[in-house]
Amino acid sequence: MFERFSNSYYLGRLYVTPTTGPHAVMQREQHERINEEVYATGSGIERLDEPLVMKLESGHFAVHGDDSVPANTLALPESLLEGTRIRNPPTLREVFLARRERARQLLEFAGVGHGDDEFPNAGT
Repeated sequence: MFERFSNSYYLGRLYVTPTTGPHAVMQREQHERINEEVYATGSGIERLDEPLVMKLESGHFAVHGDDSVPANTLALPESLLEGTRIRNPPTLREVFLARRERARQLLEFAGVGHGDDEFPNAGT
């Protein structure tokens, strides 16, 4: 689903659609699988429900898992969709997934996580 793009990101293609919920979401099973492959360190017990950090166009956001979302779909709140060039969702778009180290930097910069306790799978 995602391929290495750079030292900071993986690149994938997902259908982007609106959601009425407060958070960006994707299918829970895919979310957990990606979380394990990209953010897990392989040491000890790790949570697989932590948010993924993605980028669409110029905006970064946390993505949570949700059983109601179809596979290969990224559902964004209207407020996030308004800042994009997407006019007729669902639309197949390139989406960047921040690698573990980049996700940690972004969350620390945003003041969301300041250590492994708040975002355990983003640690180095």
